[in-house]
Amino acid sequence: MKLIKDHSSDKDMNQTDVVQLFEEEMKRFKKEQEAALGLNQTKSQWFDPVPRQFFAKDKDSTTILFGGLTMAHDYLVEGALKGLGYNVKHMECPDTESLRYGKEFGNRGQCNPTYFTVGNLIKYLTHLRDIEGKSEEEIVRNYLFITSGSCGPCRFGTYVTEYRKALRDAGFDGFRVLVFQQQSGLKQATGEESALKLDSSFFISFLKAVLIGDILNALGYRIRPYEVVAGSTNAALDRCKQYLYNAFSNQKSLIRAIYRCRKELQAVKVDRTIVKPKVSIIGEFWAMTTEGDGNYRLQQFLEEEGAEVDVQSMTAWILYLIWEGRYDTLKRINLRRADSGGKGLAEKNPQMHLRMLQFADRAVRVMFQTYAKAMGLRGYHLPDMEEIAKAAHNHYNNHLRGGEGHMEVGKLILNVVKRKVNMTISVKPFGCMPSSGVSDGVQSLITELHPEAIFLPIETTGDGAINVYSRIQMMLFKAKKAAQKEFDEALIKKGVTVEKLQLNNSKSSRPLQTVRHVVACTAANTVYSKKEFFKQFSFWRNKEEMESI
Repeated sequence: MKLIKDHSSDKDMNQTDVVQLFEEEMKRFKKEQEAALGLNQTKSQWFDPVPRQFFAKDKDSTTILFGGLTMAHDYLVEGALKGLGYNVKHMECPDTESLRYGKEFGNRGQCNPTYFTVGNLIKYLTHLRDIEGKSEEEIVRNYLFITSGSCGPCRFGTYVTEYRKALRDAGFDGFRVLVFQQQSGLKQATGEESALKLDSSFFISFLKAVLIGDILNALGYRIRPYEVVAGSTNAALDRCKQYLYNAFSNQKSLIRAIYRCRKELQAVKVDRTIVKPKVSIIGEFWAMTTEGDGNYRLQQFLEEEGAEVDVQSMTAWILYLIWEGRYDTLKRINLRRADSGGKGLAEKNPQMHLRMLQFADRAVRVMFQTYAKAMGLRGYHLPDMEEIAKAAHNHYNNHLRGGEGHMEVGKLILNVVKRKVNMTISVKPFGCMPSSGVSDGVQSLITELHPEAIFLPIETTGDGAINVYSRIQMMLFKAKKAAQKEFDEALIKKGVTVEKLQLNNSKSSRPLQTVRHVVACTAANTVYSKKEFFKQFSFWRNKEEMESI
């Protein structure tokens, strides 16, 4: 080094002097490098500013954009919010083009829900700007996006910041992204001048749309695999959605619209003697809910491959949030003194809080079953959250939160023990910490304890669909064999043949008719449930014997 070399001939320098000269030389070199790299500039810490609010004076001129649920849910929620006087538009289901936009403007290393959601939003705003000719200033002024938010051990809590960053880089700086916190419920502060009133009317309308969306989806997945005329179920569902949308948006009778839906679905012809394996989709909330390229169109692919799909309802997620509140409250009651944290019980009546949560659970279940019975969804049981927690607690601590928590473990165990499905698929975004830890860790133990379980964990990245489809097909082959075995055993136990079964197909040809649950396969359960058929079969067998004589 220059400074040290200049003094290298100085015989009077001791070791301390040499060290001091070395440190001075290193400081000088550091300053030179910082200047060359531009690191000596003073910069303030970046922060995410509070976005421009949605004020009452802007209500008529502002369009609320949202999305991220199933297509039925998004459509019905739009109708419900329009009925409350909002200008609303639901986003289309994200596709691979949405992923491209998300990766172009988003940070690296994010998970699929972020890329697909913000990419879908940017794609739509770009369409408004480039195709419809709206200016960026007009778009920022007259549109906003509302999404759910939360906290926990994954990146979900930072999604909204990533959305704003990507929107800024895409040319829509200042675009409003408002967050609806899942845990806050009716207590969310919107301000006196806010146009978005999160009051009881808002939440009841939203809840009704969610419940009815779940019922429509459940009926669709129950009927579509067995339809005689391809496409007839989706055509009936489209008409049902339109009836319900009009009822929500015009604030007319929902019950009347629901009964119209029932008539539409009753007209679909089905044949439930076709043997199909039942496949349950569990896992990370967004990945198992979306119906587009975000999960490789998993539900559609399974049906095309000859499976009956059992999807998780949003109502179950609501019940899980209520269960969380009750569980945490019961644990906090036993503390020596009430804590004053966000979920603390200081200056609160814990018993009243528990009663309110119990009432909420009961109210959601009663509303769901009322609408379900009116639409023709019979024999559908909402999950018992206590049963799921009990089944999972030996393998996954009920205190742990993030994603679906212990529910993923409990669902797999109950799927196997109660023979609910022939196969279970756990789907999550690549790198999802809570769900990957469960599927790749805990569930391996569950499958060892229950070797009869057919379980497949898959991660989604937006590409690699062929690899995912190949893995599903291999496991689905096992599920088909399991379903066929259940069907053959049912025929043997009831003493009938497939030909005789199809001669009297009255019960299995009713789209809204339910069958008694014995095993997972619907065709096998149809055999077990045909009491009247077996009486008729006995009559026709005797008649054939008489004619032969």
